[in-house]
Amino acid sequence: MSKLTFRNSRGELVDIPAVAATTVKNEFGAILEHATHGGAVAITRHDTPKAVLLSYEEFASLVKVRSRTLDDLGAEFDTLLARMQTPKARKGVEAAFKASPAELGRAAAKAARKDRPPLRKRARRSLAPGALK
Repeated sequence: MSKLTFRNSRGELVDIPAVAATTVKNEFGAILEHATHGGAVAITRHDTPKAVLLSYEEFASLVKVRSRTLDDLGAEFDTLLARMQTPKARKGVEAAFKASPAELGRAAAKAARKDRPPLRKRARRSLAPGALK
C-alpha cells in the first residue's frame, strides 16, 4: 500500500494510505473504519489516485474553511475599509477629485516613473581615427 501526504484538520502533515479500487470494493467495511479513525484513504485505479474517502470530521473541516459566511466577509470588508479611511487617504482622494485632467496626467506619469527601474546609460564607443572611411 503506497502513501499520499495531506494536511489534516489540525494542520498536521500526515501520510494517508492508498488502496486499489477493487480492494475497496471487496473490503469496504474495513476501509471505511480506517478512514473514520485515520482521517482519509486514497482510492487508486491502476496505481493512480482517483478519489479520497474522508472521515466526516475531515470533511466538515474542509467545508467550514471553504464556506465563509456573509458575516465573516462583511467583517473583513469593514476592517479593510476602516484601514483605508485615514486622514492621509481622505486628503488624497479629495485632491484626485479636484485635480484637472492635466494634473492627473502628470501624477500618473510621475507614478509610472517611480515603478520603473532607472535606465542604464550605454557607454559611448569612441571610434578610432579614420574608421569611417
